[in-house]
Amino acid sequence: MPRTRPPDAAVEQRRQSILRTVIELGEVRIDDLTARFDVSLMTMHRDLDDLAERKLLRKLRGRVAAYPALTMETAKRFREGLHVAHKEALCALAAAEVAEGQTVFLDDSTTLFPLARVLARLERLVVVTNSLEVARIVGEAGGGEVLLLGGRYTEFDSCIGPDTLAALRRLRADVGFVSATAVACGRLYHPVREYAELKEVALEVAQRNVLVVDHSKFGRTATYAYGDAGAYDVVLVDDETPADEIEALRAFGNRVAVARVRTDQGS
Repeated sequence: MPRTRPPDAAVEQRRQSILRTVIELGEVRIDDLTARFDVSLMTMHRDLDDLAERKLLRKLRGRVAAYPALTMETAKRFREGLHVAHKEALCALAAAEVAEGQTVFLDDSTTLFPLARVLARLERLVVVTNSLEVARIVGEAGGGEVLLLGGRYTEFDSCIGPDTLAALRRLRADVGFVSATAVACGRLYHPVREYAELKEVALEVAQRNVLVVDHSKFGRTATYAYGDAGAYDVVLVDDETPADEIEALRAFGNRVAVARVRTDQGS
């Protein structure tokens, strides 16, 4: 019996999921996308051709890449809307690591936006960040002080580069929070070198460091490796994280806490 063609709405939903994946990773091999979405290579090329024609991504030799110019409009919006319940559960655990009166660093990861909303309610807190969104969340609440790291503004709605790193190195934080774009066997990766460097410097300036990662980031790699989970005092993951990845994290000897996610919430 011939296979029936899926409805147009299902095809478009799959293409939007492919686009979200490419935006999240920055660049990905077409073979990896084919395996990830369990479609034929011909179908994947057809999907990618459609997205490329709409100028939503660049189709290269054997791989595809996101358009940097679209990141503010698409990547940040997509990233914020992904796995919301998981991020909120993770950040509820993360908030317990902070006390009033402390200086706290948050990087520009959308995973940490719910944490910023919790911290905005605390008094006498100093929040250091390279993220304009985190600065807006905390600053508009008026309960604490925000130190926004300057530097080269990027399409990720944050600052990066030598000036950002120099400003961060002049500061000290009681606790630092970062997320990761990709984690495999406890190793950390990022598709953009300058953001990997920021996460490395964040480890230097915080007395305690907390890594906050939802399940979707595991089992992946990206271009730039920047150390492993053993550099962090605490690693927070959600309960959909693969068991072998959790074991790999625990092998480093640090504390790994698992956030339970309510299944009646969207992700």
